[in-house]
Amino acid sequence: MELPLKMAAIIPRTEHLENVPVWQTALAQAIGSVQELLDLLQIDPAMYHETPSNADFPLRVPHSFAARMQAGNINDPLLRQVLPLPAEEENSAGYLTDPLAEQGAMASPGLLHKYHGRVLLTVTGACAVHCRYCFRRHFPYSNANPLAAHREEVLKYLYSHREITEVILSGGDPLVLPDSRLRVLSAQLAAIPHIRTLRLHTRLPVVLPERVDEQLLGWIGNHPGRVVIVIHCNHPNEIDAGVAAGLKQLAHTGATLLNQSVLLKGINDRPDTLKDLSESLFAIGVLPYYLHQLDRVQGAAHFEVSDARASQLMQQLHATLPGYLVPRLVREIPGLPGKWPLWPAVIQARDAKIETSGD
Repeated sequence: MELPLKMAAIIPRTEHLENVPVWQTALAQAIGSVQELLDLLQIDPAMYHETPSNADFPLRVPHSFAARMQAGNINDPLLRQVLPLPAEEENSAGYLTDPLAEQGAMASPGLLHKYHGRVLLTVTGACAVHCRYCFRRHFPYSNANPLAAHREEVLKYLYSHREITEVILSGGDPLVLPDSRLRVLSAQLAAIPHIRTLRLHTRLPVVLPERVDEQLLGWIGNHPGRVVIVIHCNHPNEIDAGVAAGLKQLAHTGATLLNQSVLLKGINDRPDTLKDLSESLFAIGVLPYYLHQLDRVQGAAHFEVSDARASQLMQQLHATLPGYLVPRLVREIPGLPGKWPLWPAVIQARDAKIETSGD
């Protein structure tokens, strides 16, 4: 299988060009080597045991995201999300290159129709950051580009399936694409009468807040249908003044802002961390939406948190947060009609056990 995200080829250097948006220059200048990142953070290379090979999924992190990492701390929770480790090379039982069976759910290259009423388009394989737990790190983007030779096929499919009311733009990250392309695509989708909601799944407003500029705010604010923006933020330290300002601007366009996190061992698997994250998000106009159990992609087993531990965390969050700030703990299981809720099932089992014991 061809592996994705050969980022040097996908995102060209742009510092020599005029009239290039600031975010594109920042994206092109992202850190691309472990040594560069360790030097920037003043971390002794002796503390890092380099993984044998990362040619197909190299380190990539914007400078603005790296600036939020703690200097000298090899265990910084933001650094841990992006730093390649030898554990990625281990073959773990039950961990797959396509853990969500997405290639079998393609109605057309890059168009995933897994759930009733909504479809997802993998509009690009490019990302601003390479999260080491990414469930699409092995996805064959070069063969699944819905916006290249398959655009008309995709639009025809959407027109013919009147039950589809929502289109999700994903990737990679859709906001890596220029606003001119996104504006055209969003207009084409808005012209389909039964599509009422455009959803964007993006990490860029968090890892590259420069992406939120007048052009982005303009086309989102002028989109005739509903817009839902689902950001991806795992730790409260990811939110600085620049991120907060950008997300507040996005909220002012009228878009609904939600957050989805992944529960990651040693990064955010503490109740105080998750509580701070929910409260920090709410303070800038973002509601917690999902807390995902890890998608079991090959190379990410060292991040997994057990369901029992996850349920404990949810109980602690439930005891200290209002209900609207408690994200839904879910796991995506191929073939099911939606995300599978984990924590409510645990509570129901507990209550059933109590009732039985009471008899």
